[in-house]
Amino acid sequence: MQAFVYEALPVRVVFGWGRIEEVAAEAERLGMRRALVLSTAGRGAALAEDVAARLGGVCAGVHPGAVMHTPVSATEAALEVVREPRIDGLVAVGGGSTTGLAKALALRTDLPQLVLPTTYAGSEMTPILGETEGGKKTTRRDLRVLPETVIYDPALTLGLPLSVTATSGLNAIAHAVEALYAENRNPVIDLLAEEGIRRLARALIELRAAPEDRTARTAALYGAWLCGICLGSVGMALHHKLCHVLGGMFDLPHAETHAVILPHVVAFNAEACPEAMAAVGRALGAADAAKGLEQLARSLGIGRALRDLGMPEDGIERVVEAVLEQPPWNPRKLTGDGLRAMLARAWHGAPLGTG
Repeated sequence: MQAFVYEALPVRVVFGWGRIEEVAAEAERLGMRRALVLSTAGRGAALAEDVAARLGGVCAGVHPGAVMHTPVSATEAALEVVREPRIDGLVAVGGGSTTGLAKALALRTDLPQLVLPTTYAGSEMTPILGETEGGKKTTRRDLRVLPETVIYDPALTLGLPLSVTATSGLNAIAHAVEALYAENRNPVIDLLAEEGIRRLARALIELRAAPEDRTARTAALYGAWLCGICLGSVGMALHHKLCHVLGGMFDLPHAETHAVILPHVVAFNAEACPEAMAAVGRALGAADAAKGLEQLARSLGIGRALRDLGMPEDGIERVVEAVLEQPPWNPRKLTGDGLRAMLARAWHGAPLGTG
């Protein structure tokens, strides 16, 4: 066995059906007396109002200002809300966008965070924050942005549309896939990653047929939690770098971008990390990891091409330049020709390749 370092992250996790009932107790446990509830607009705001009612007098207000890719402008607007009534805690209700806003605020204020995920994003389990400004997404790792408590209630995912369920789930699986070949991988995370992929992939297929299945919703959220631990515990590689560049540069939908890119990056890296590919294949019940991920995406009705998400074809060269300007660690050496060919296939929705 190779030498390794494992460092557990200090997050309290409350998991199970109906655990939303404990939100007030968990807020009190964190010492919150004037908590601001965060969400996106629309459905997210309705859920936030429900949580606000459960918090009672502890809730100082609701701010439905979370936006995809956590633009700095949205954070600055939220900061004004935080400062006025002397907010002493943040309660985030939603997916990765809402968690991202809470993290950005925590970075600037060091306020405690209580997160209630409604998707499978996984950001709530990480000390990682990605912020967008001027068409560029910058990522940093800082323990100040790690939420103190996460309440996983599968009931909060029941209204999740099938399309969001599928893409959010593939996004989570990407965390575990890259953890299996991370530079600082370790045997604990290897176990969690393989199990996370297995549980989440099976659940997503079941939810395609029965979106309200409680057992499948529970398994999906459990799998997403495992994948989120992987994301927060070890470094990531080319896949996450590409998705951050694509999202920041072209404002592409986050989860959908992950879902389209993942099989292509896995095919690109396959020969450089055979042990990781074997683990992914076992989890998916597939002989080939990349093809197994591609088949999973197709069975869930996920699109194949970056062009369908709004990326311009002439953007391929810009992405290649941005990646190589600050290249991530990756099991396979990165070259302009290799990245260009892979992105072209992903843009067209063409068959997987290794060149």
